[in-house]
Parts: sequence; structure tokens; C-alpha cells
Amino acid sequence: MASCSRWLALLLLLLSLLGGGSSQNSSTPRGCGLDLPARYAALCDLEAVWGIVLEAVAGAGALTAVLLGLVLLCRLPFIGEKEKRSSVGLLLLVLLGALGLFALSFTYIIQPDERVCIARRALWGVLFALCFSCLLAQGWRLRKLVRHGKSPGGWQLAWLALSLTLVQVIIAAEWLVLTVVREGKPACQYLPLDFTLASSYVLALLLAALALSTFSLCGKFRKWKRNGVCLVLTCLLSVLLWAAWVGFYLYGNEALGRSPLWDAPALAVALVSHGWVLLLFHAIPEVHCCVLPAPPPSAPDYFDTTQPPPRLRETSFDEDMPIPHRPYMENQAFSFDEHNAAGQARNTTQLSTPGQAPPHSLTTVAPDVNTLRAGGYRNGNMGPRPSAPFRSNVYQPTEMAVVLNGGTIPSAPPTYTGRHLW
Repeated sequence: MASCSRWLALLLLLLSLLGGGSSQNSSTPRGCGLDLPARYAALCDLEAVWGIVLEAVAGAGALTAVLLGLVLLCRLPFIGEKEKRSSVGLLLLVLLGALGLFALSFTYIIQPDERVCIARRALWGVLFALCFSCLLAQGWRLRKLVRHGKSPGGWQLAWLALSLTLVQVIIAAEWLVLTVVREGKPACQYLPLDFTLASSYVLALLLAALALSTFSLCGKFRKWKRNGVCLVLTCLLSVLLWAAWVGFYLYGNEALGRSPLWDAPALAVALVSHGWVLLLFHAIPEVHCCVLPAPPPSAPDYFDTTQPPPRLRETSFDEDMPIPHRPYMENQAFSFDEHNAAGQARNTTQLSTPGQAPPHSLTTVAPDVNTLRAGGYRNGNMGPRPSAPFRSNVYQPTEMAVVLNGGTIPSAPPTYTGRHLW
């Protein structure tokens, strides 16, 4: 009997140990370690898959933002165009804001405490204000590029974005001071409407960026209009996401009866969605545009009215033509005509008697000077002017021959066998 009682006691002890171990394991979520605090259970709980999926998507986005920033910094010395270098500062700020959005989403997955709630309320509006102010500065930059072909300085754009973000920093700080420090309320106790109203300045920045980005599509420099299209898509999708999460956060949870339970997941999804929209539609195309090498210079397109016309050299065509033989041919033609005119004058004087006119001078009629020039002028560059075939057999005296003959048209020389006009 003593041995049976001993075995029974040992069995009861083993059952109690197994029962205690099973009760301890039942309190730990499936997929998490035994020593993990309960507040971080949503990061590894296989029964609540939304936390794991959101964590993976946020981690991939953060890694993408870091890689894009490294690529941009490594390629910065090789960016030679001034217009492309001016956007590097804005791109780094956008990547920093997107990285902050992905990191802030983890605070909405874990269970909140006082410090986590302060981080949520302080960083939500500031990170969104940083991203949307960069979009606003980018819209101003693209508007200048599309219309005038020149971009503001990179420091000016960066200071503009940081100055606009500083306003939201002041708003968030005042909200925390008034509610937590002055009234002594816990940081986690706030109404959804108060949280939305504290982000109204961020919504104003987003709407201003959307309105300014539309002006980047109108201009004569078409090179930068593709960047304007990406900016318009980014702002438009951000407005749609902002309207979706505000409507669900204020009215959707109450309508579904999930108001306290689904508040944090809705805000976490909004953070990750906005981060990926900024990466896919703005950061990646802009980084690609910056690191892309400049195209080689090509021939100007004379049919493109947006480009300035090429500057032509103001010079005459005669200066470019080699004409070393021009004076010699002119002098040779002039001397040949003068020699013939002088010989004709001497022959006429010898044949005529004193007091008697030359035989042909009575029947000759002096033609118009323009007719003489048209018939007898020879161009030194092009040679004799082309004319009808019968004109080669007609004697046409030159102007110098007419002058030397006293204004009358001389007769043909004795050796001339062609046809006379008179």
C-alpha cells in the first residue's frame, strides 16, 4: 500500500507540472518567444496576421528608402547639370520623411504606453508636414523649370521645406503642452477629432502642393513635364489616401462598432501606404532622373518651336567664296573690249574723209544704254551670259567702245564676219 501511495503522489506531481506548463504556454501568443513582453505580441502573433504583414511591408519600405538615399549620395559627384543638382536636397528630405513614416508605423502595432502615445501625437503631423512641404517646394521648382528653364537653388528649396515643417512642429508642441502638461491628462487619452484637427495644417500643405503641381504641366520646356506628371500623381494619391483614413478613423470605426480596437491599425496602414506612394511615384522617378547621364548633343530641331533658334553667323556668302581669279578676269575682259573699241575708232577715222561722216554713222541709231548693258556685259565670275544662239553672230559694242567713239555706235572691225544689227 505504501508503494502504491508513493506512485500515486508522483503521478499527481507530474500532472500538476504539466498543467502549470500548459497554462503558461497558453498565455504566450503562438509564434512568439516565452520571454517576450506582452506589449510586443502583435509583432509576432500568428493569430493576428495584420501586424506581421504590416511589419514586413514597413521594413521593406524603410530598406528601400535607405538604399535610394545611398545611391543618390554616391552618384552626387557625377551629377553635372545644375537643374538636377538642385533637387538632391529635397529628395533626401523626402526619403528621410518616408523612412520616418515607416518607423512610426511600428508604434501603432505595439501596445501603447505614455511614451509611445507622445511619439504618436508629436511625430505624426511633423513627418507628414516634412513630406508634403517637400512636394510643395518640388512643385515650385518644376514650375520654374517648365516655364523659364531655370531652377531655384538647392539651399533655397531645402530651407523652404524646413520652414514649412517648422510650423507643424510648433502646432504639435502646443497641443502636447496644453493637453498633457497644463491639463494633466494622459497622453493616450485624446479624441479622434482632436487628432485630426491637429493635422489640418498638413492637409493644407498637401492641397497647396496639388494645386501648384498642376502648373508644372504648362510651359514651353517639355523636358520637365514628365517630372510634373509624377508629382501630380503623387499629390493626387496622397489626397485620396488622406481622405480615406480620415473618413474611416472618424466615422468608419464607429459605424462598424470597432472604434477603440481598429484605431491603431487604421493609422498604421495609412502611414505605410503614404510612405510607399512617396517612394513609388516621386522618390524613385526623381532619383532615376538625377542619376541618368545627360544625352549627347544632337542636331537642333528646326521644327520644334519650344527651342530657341540656332544663332547664324552674320556674314555674306561672298566672303566664303574663294575668288582669286576675279580681278584678273575682269581686267582681261575690260582690256579686250577697250582694245577692240580703239581699233574700230582708228579704222573709222582712216576710211572717212574730212568733213564727211562715216558711212555707217548716218544709218545707225544709238540703242538704249540698258540694252547695251544687257547685251555686252560679261560677268567676271560666271563667264559670258547665256543667250540665244543667233546672238553669238551679232556684233555688240561695249560701253567703253561707245564712249571712245564720241557717243556713237562704232561699226564692226574689218575682221568681223558676223551679222550687223544696223
